[in-house]
Amino acid sequence: MKEKASIYHLEAFGGLDLLQARYYTQHFSRHAHETFCIGVIEDGAQRFYRSGSDHVAPKGDIIVVNADDIHTGSSGVESGWSYRAIYPHPDLLCSLSRDFTKPEGSIPWFPEAVIHDPGLAAQLLMVFKVLVQEGNELLKESLLLSSLAWLTLRHGKTRAAEREFKGADTSMALIKDFLDSYPERDISLMQLAEMAQLSPWHFLRQFKRFVGMPPHGYLIQARLRKSKTLLLQGLPIATVATLCGFSDQSHFHRHFKSAMGFTPGVYAHSLLQHKAQCIK
Repeated sequence: MKEKASIYHLEAFGGLDLLQARYYTQHFSRHAHETFCIGVIEDGAQRFYRSGSDHVAPKGDIIVVNADDIHTGSSGVESGWSYRAIYPHPDLLCSLSRDFTKPEGSIPWFPEAVIHDPGLAAQLLMVFKVLVQEGNELLKESLLLSSLAWLTLRHGKTRAAEREFKGADTSMALIKDFLDSYPERDISLMQLAEMAQLSPWHFLRQFKRFVGMPPHGYLIQARLRKSKTLLLQGLPIATVATLCGFSDQSHFHRHFKSAMGFTPGVYAHSLLQHKAQCIK
């Protein structure tokens, strides 16, 4: 019944993370990634919230979370679940679509959180296993890009037009960008409300409507994104916790594990192991 998670960071694809995990009692808090999450359930079933409703993905199905989509995660059965997943940046998927619709490409949107496509699921699992092996870079790139292309063509959509921000939405977008740029700052609700030129109560409601979570929750996510960047640079965990605005290392550890499914130590250790393998 021991839970296990292994994370790999592949520089060849613009910093692509790959996760292989087995969970029993893990409960992912509401969080979001700046990347997509594309995974395949290998055993058991996963229950998760995405796009305003709950979903259950059984063994053999594909799970997809769009970039910046608020989501959770937990076991859908008593025996837990295991899965493999990759986290491609929107730029990678955008570059793939240049030959699909328009010359400049577009970032796809996947309306279905759970996709039943046995052939593609098997292909993705094969790709995930090949990606963590040494060598064969051309093969890896070919398999990954062709699989993502098929996923996008079969199950992806293109939003008709980007929503134009007006009024309060413009203010919320600016606040969101501010928190992304300065997550380490200890800023107050009053300060954010003043920046948005709204009352604190009205600001709270508008921000949650626009982003999908309250400002303090989004600030934690922004800090976690920054922490992954600093861990990639090899900084000590305690230093990263301080630079990202966490009150202490234990708070950093708790939030990281709750959102990512593994601890900062596991993440840093996996990165060191992968780098050592690349040097050999």
